Amino acid sequence: MRIILLGPPGAGKGTQAKLLSRKLGVPQISTGDILRIAVKARTELGRAAKVFMDRGALVPDELVVQMVKDRMQLQDCANGYILDGFPRTMTQAHSLVQILAPAALPQIAIDLEVAEDELILRLSGRRVCQDCGFMYHIEFAPPSQPGTCDRCQGGLFQRDDDKDDAIRERLKVYRKETKPLTDFYQKKGLLRVITAEGNVEDIHDQLRKLLVKEGIIGQA
Repeated sequence: MRIILLGPPGAGKGTQAKLLSRKLGVPQISTGDILRIAVKARTELGRAAKVFMDRGALVPDELVVQMVKDRMQLQDCANGYILDGFPRTMTQAHSLVQILAPAALPQIAIDLEVAEDELILRLSGRRVCQDCGFMYHIEFAPPSQPGTCDRCQGGLFQRDDDKDDAIRERLKVYRKETKPLTDFYQKKGLLRVITAEGNVEDIHDQLRKLLVKEGIIGQA
């Protein structure tokens, strides 16, 4: 099974990808995770990506594509994958087609649609532990003690890109660079759309029903 999750920042792609990964037994491939691991491990690609990350620039498409390609060649991807945050641009989407054999191309691209006001509420309420990186939400999933991580007692902070002005800029970039991917996959007959509002469990139930309907997973 080969699934792409599309949608704007705050749509819940990472959350749903993790749930699907655990239940379906195929890996979640997140470009953010791949970059962090590569930089920490000081791989050749990680060192190249760090140069851009250190100056706040986007990592070039060719580096991101190569990292994803290398990740897909690992044994745990033999039965499929869930792509979360990739492709993010049309260049990446075309590269994905080029690097994969026809039999390994995605079976479905699912766009998680969420109203902009809801996205801003979700993103602006996020808080991250400065020590372990665990994420909370001040309204939907707050810590037991305000400002303190339940897991490691580290302090919580709001990322700069989760502040209001930054969120609006991220959504602007999404509309320009990533939203066109829905037309790309629509033309290939792969696009399906769900409304990703409500609680996590209901959205996940929608996803599972869609995958069953499309014959990608069984009823169980």
